[in-house]
Amino acid sequence: MLTSTDKQNLIKQAIAAREEAYAPYSQYTVGTAVLTAEGNVYTGCNIENAAYPSSMCGERVAIFKAVSEGHRTIVAIAVVTRNGGSPCGGCRQVMREFGGDGMAVLIADAHGNLLDEMTLAELLPRSFGPEDLEQE
Repeated sequence: MLTSTDKQNLIKQAIAAREEAYAPYSQYTVGTAVLTAEGNVYTGCNIENAAYPSSMCGERVAIFKAVSEGHRTIVAIAVVTRNGGSPCGGCRQVMREFGGDGMAVLIADAHGNLLDEMTLAELLPRSFGPEDLEQE
């Protein structure tokens, strides 16, 4: 269970990460912070590319940083945009890979206002995950 302090800390770190976003094409900057089961926080920002499909969303950057450091379970993510935008479908699927149904998803605006809070199961109902690939 995330405390109010935990939530504000994640949002604060996501706001700071948003400052590092590279978004010269869309001008839509995204900052994220993920909390691992071990209590570590990793941040990310969106990174655009002139070849648009080569761009990367902030949510995936933060999750991939955590995974590259050996963490496999994400318990919470804060996503900050100017207007409280929601994660895209690809990011939701990556969140599902490393977060359980109860993973906390915090959506905040650029001022740090928490606009929405939900579980991953609420954000991505009837999701497809590793257990669906189990052999019979």
